[in-house]
Amino acid sequence: MLFGILGATGFTQPLILPSNQSPLGALPARFRRERVLIIGCGDVGLRVARALKGRVQLMALTSSSGRVDELRARGIIPLTGNLDAPPSLRRLAGLATRVVHLAPPPGEGEGDPRTRALVTALRLRRAPFSLVYGSTSGVYGDCQGEIASETRATRATTARAERRIDAESVVRWHGRVTGVKSAILRIPGIYAPDREGGTPHARLLKRTPVLQAVDDVYTNHIHADDLAQACVAALWRSLPQRIYNVNDDTQLKMGDYFDLAADLYGLVRPPRVARSEAKTLLSPVLLSFMSESRRMDNTRMKRELKLVLRYPTVATGLLHK
Repeated sequence: MLFGILGATGFTQPLILPSNQSPLGALPARFRRERVLIIGCGDVGLRVARALKGRVQLMALTSSSGRVDELRARGIIPLTGNLDAPPSLRRLAGLATRVVHLAPPPGEGEGDPRTRALVTALRLRRAPFSLVYGSTSGVYGDCQGEIASETRATRATTARAERRIDAESVVRWHGRVTGVKSAILRIPGIYAPDREGGTPHARLLKRTPVLQAVDDVYTNHIHADDLAQACVAALWRSLPQRIYNVNDDTQLKMGDYFDLAADLYGLVRPPRVARSEAKTLLSPVLLSFMSESRRMDNTRMKRELKLVLRYPTVATGLLHK
């Protein structure tokens, strides 16, 4: 079955779903259509849905009755449930042939009970063929500017990254015991001009300082549309229990990134400060992002998922709408 996704997309060739990869071919025609369930259908989830619309049956979990009409209008079947209320997830069992899990862990506590609840529900009946989990590049911790490939050991330095590591382990365990082909996408900073808060523009207007060159750290990015394409590609092309760095080709330090954005927008570049001064000026969250330096290697993503980035650098993506 030919599955040509996204038209002029970032795939080097159409996705092909051979019959030996999916037992759907043995079912009556009305049941053969792939059914993709999106968990965490926010901005990126909606972009995934847009990429797949008309080619699969789309479903999304929502805990808000106020989103039901919106999801239906986008051609998505809303399924009411809450990752923090495991009994409400039982209805998900056996519904989807493929799952995209983009919901974050709770903001506090140890581990990720949400991901545990989800995979428990998915195991109640026939498991999906594949599951894609959106993790974070923060699991690598501070690499002191070194290259971070998928084989690098995780060394989380924040509680939120520790919770992501727990979620990754749950997803990989689920794949091993059920045979579900699971992919973990390690995602850096997501940007897009049409995403709320998706560019540095507002921060530049506030004149928020960045680190001076000697203290600065490498940062990594991915355009939201390219991330959505990576999710779609991983649903069909990922190797079993595989980790992928999902980032563009940019290698810039954080201050240089904001300088570039300022130049593109015709704004004044942000002030540079020493790290010692930044500790008195910036929030703990901003400081945490300035405490880790790494350059992610996306070779595996390109080779195995056959993904060609629509926006290979932030310079190509910041102005495009």
